[in-house]
Amino acid sequence: MVKRGPYGKGIERREQILDAALRTIAERGFFATSVAELAEAVGLSQGGLLHYFGSKEELFVAVLRRRDEADLSAAADRTPEALIEVVRRNAQVPGLIELFTHMQAAAADPRHPAHFYMRERYRIGLEGFSTSLRDMRDAGKLPAHVDPDAAAVTLFALADGLQSRWLIDPSFDMAAHLELCWRNLIR
Repeated sequence: MVKRGPYGKGIERREQILDAALRTIAERGFFATSVAELAEAVGLSQGGLLHYFGSKEELFVAVLRRRDEADLSAAADRTPEALIEVVRRNAQVPGLIELFTHMQAAAADPRHPAHFYMRERYRIGLEGFSTSLRDMRDAGKLPAHVDPDAAAVTLFALADGLQSRWLIDPSFDMAAHLELCWRNLIR
């Protein structure tokens, strides 16, 4: 359904900006992409671009939310295997890993726009992942000794840490290490 009127046009423009920002950051890298370049890519001034988001930090949080939507649709079953595939796919978009890692560190400050985003991302992600692990355990696909909540926290934290490590050395196979941890956990 096409939105009509100024509100619909604003939503459409915001979506165009997010698509361009996601693509540009994925291709060029977070640190190599400026807000001026993003604005130019969609035919706006920097001020015009930021009008849709309020600040560059809010723009970057919105980009991460968009990336999360794609990851969630790719890993809808929220299994460890799906998480491993998301990490494997992330290796193809280093700029988004740079952005995520940067915003994750900035989110430690409760005043930063990424703070609420990261808290919600982990809350929602861990709830879904824990539920999936609990279902696997109840179906006999996960050993009874595995605590689904602790396993979910561990695998999420490991995935984030491996991405940070990978930024330092891109030859590092983060998906293989996450998979190894998963196999050891279910032994």
